[in-house]
Amino acid sequence: MEGHEALPEECRVALVHDWLTGMRGGERVLEEFCRLFPKAHLHTLIYEPHAVSSTIRSMRVVESPFGRLPGIARAYRSLLPVMPHFAERLPTREYDLVISLSHCVAKGTPRPRRGLHLSYVFSPMRYVWDHFEDYLSANPLKNAAMRLFRGRLQRWDRESSQRVDSFAADSAHVAGKLKSFWGREARTIHPPVDLQRFTPGDDHPPEDFFLVVAALVPYKKVDRAIRAANHTGQRLVVAGTGPEEVRLRRLAGNTVQFTGAVTDQELCSLYRRAKALIYPGVEDFGITALESQACGRPVLALAKGGALETVVEGVTGRFFHRPTAKSLARLMDGHQDSAYDPGVIRRHAETFSPHAFRTATLDWIREEARFLG
Repeated sequence: MEGHEALPEECRVALVHDWLTGMRGGERVLEEFCRLFPKAHLHTLIYEPHAVSSTIRSMRVVESPFGRLPGIARAYRSLLPVMPHFAERLPTREYDLVISLSHCVAKGTPRPRRGLHLSYVFSPMRYVWDHFEDYLSANPLKNAAMRLFRGRLQRWDRESSQRVDSFAADSAHVAGKLKSFWGREARTIHPPVDLQRFTPGDDHPPEDFFLVVAALVPYKKVDRAIRAANHTGQRLVVAGTGPEEVRLRRLAGNTVQFTGAVTDQELCSLYRRAKALIYPGVEDFGITALESQACGRPVLALAKGGALETVVEGVTGRFFHRPTAKSLARLMDGHQDSAYDPGVIRRHAETFSPHAFRTATLDWIREEARFLG
């Protein structure tokens, strides 16, 4: 099933992604759009070819002047207040169809003059909405700047959303945010899990450790999992990198291990060998929960956000209901691997297949782009 089945062959398509500096859940979804529209132009604020997959590199990628600012690779997260300026100047006016994939400013790209702008949203700009407090730091000057710009960025986020013709959200949880923050309706299209890359291992019992797979940023609440491991003495492996790494290493006890960045093969091995994946915070969707389940392993998650849409209580995992380390620690201490059937867990993950995602996405595009045909 290809994108050209949804649109006339001559239709000019642009994809827009916030930035291309690594391969996380959003970039995995972008890969699916690249496969659907291999001839599309891909616009982004920052492009680091070495950090993305061959599928993304195969596209014609157009980087914004923002990405050529001196030292931008290290400093771009601190330049959030100027990102809307650059997003609004991406050259997307002359396309027939623009599809933005947005968790920050991508949906603010210019609407085509005579075409359509559809936006697939991973989250509204979390830095200025529901996760604002998580991004405050020990630096009072930085915090003052964040508070100064917050209202302006919220207004821009809301106003720019009105220039989008149709939204899809990656979870019902995010669709609710779009309604609350922007006053916009969105259909839900769950991201796919790579069922070929993430597969169950052998029938050996899991090893004696729990697993966190996350970017080490504040809203992921990895510190909650570390405190739970410190409290219980359970082994915890943390896979990922990010600006929180130094602080988290200082917090960790001697039962906590950090792997740093891992390869796809190493990640699959970790999923297969772990007792369970831990979701210590609120995820907008959370693809790692499905990756773990595709490997036949359960998930222990906070009972909020996207995890409620991917984890089946008592079947593919368990929930803790208070957002505290002690509540998570009790769940870790009570975990019994014999309570789970890896085959059942895998079959649940298979309902989030790439085929299901492509079908739902093309249905959305066909419905909204009928006039283009």
